Amino acid sequence: MASFGELVLVLGDLHIPERANAIPESFKRMLVPNKMQHVICTGNIGREQFNELCTLAPNVHVVQGDFDDDETLPFPEVQVVQVGQFRIGLIHGHQLLPSPSSQDAKTRMRRKLNVDIFISGHTHQNEVVLEDGYYHINPGSITGAYSAITPDVTPSFILLAVQDTKLVCYVYELNKKGEVEVSKTEFTKPERPASDATTPGNNNPALLQSLLS
Repeated sequence: MASFGELVLVLGDLHIPERANAIPESFKRMLVPNKMQHVICTGNIGREQFNELCTLAPNVHVVQGDFDDDETLPFPEVQVVQVGQFRIGLIHGHQLLPSPSSQDAKTRMRRKLNVDIFISGHTHQNEVVLEDGYYHINPGSITGAYSAITPDVTPSFILLAVQDTKLVCYVYELNKKGEVEVSKTEFTKPERPASDATTPGNNNPALLQSLLS
């Protein structure tokens, strides 16, 4: 565990039970309690699912989604979380104008929050973008809930491994055959913008299991 630094589970847009029945079993088997230090959720989550997230890690950070109407779960619209040497900003994403997929809008919000990593959801489409030495991340929908923005939704979530100034980002997707596919990106936080570095990694469907074992 120590060699991987702090592990951060990033997920969102569950929409249970309105648009999806449950988190896919292939994903659920991977989510082992107390192996991660943080859970970050982009919203649209019910009480039962929130309680489940609270069993996974000691630090759970959730923002208000556009369909979150449970008054007993008064999540904030914006959160800023410090993980290692990275400041992470979080919103649901429907607040971004002119659209939740606009990189310009994400850049403006990331600058406003003064963070190294900006996380948003709402589109139900996972995305990892490096821009000017900063990360824009969207975990997609872990349940694969339908969306008017993304007609064909692929269930997905993201795991971040943070160690010092290094960040490794793993994207987990459930393909049409029900198999888990993994992609990996490595990023080193620069001292100066010219020091940015990202390198693609080898795919490894069993990677999360090894990280959490």
